[in-house]
Amino acid sequence: MDSSNDDALDIIITNVVATFRTRCHLNLRTIALEGTNVIYKPEVGKVLMKLRKPKITASIWSSGKIICTGATSEDDAKVGARRLARCLQKLGFKVRFSAFKVVNVLAVCSMPFSIHLVDFTKNNRPIASYEPELHPAATYRIKHLKATIQVFSTGSLTVTGPNVQNVATAVEQVYPLLFECRKPLREKRKVN
Repeated sequence: MDSSNDDALDIIITNVVATFRTRCHLNLRTIALEGTNVIYKPEVGKVLMKLRKPKITASIWSSGKIICTGATSEDDAKVGARRLARCLQKLGFKVRFSAFKVVNVLAVCSMPFSIHLVDFTKNNRPIASYEPELHPAATYRIKHLKATIQVFSTGSLTVTGPNVQNVATAVEQVYPLLFECRKPLREKRKVN
């Protein structure tokens, strides 16, 4: 970060998506009839199950694949996935928790300044793109981190990546580029 300003940026994780397998076939109808906090979607071939603590929603397929969304940390995602596996065990399935993996992390962050998006895109041309007719944010992709950053002119960032570490590293890498394209602060007018 900038050496003259030692303020830390708050990166707020808003969603962690994780997957795991039960290593057994699941009867969706049984889960829908006997489970709690369940929504059965037979037209799509899945069941949605919600947990309150940690607050997650799981998409359950009969093959045993489960996708958990809504957690706010990698640890919460794992705890929630284990609780889901335990709920399925209590319904009579021979569930074995395996192949847990965090597949996507969504985070938001606010810069302490506004950003001139046209300058930012010009300075970082092949990596950054900005189509104001399609979307109000500039898109900045960091291939080696597999991270994508949406940069808004207000200084707000939306970051997606495969894990929390990559998201934090992406914000650290883009900060100096954003800092050099910041908008000058407006002077407050005196009212007489």
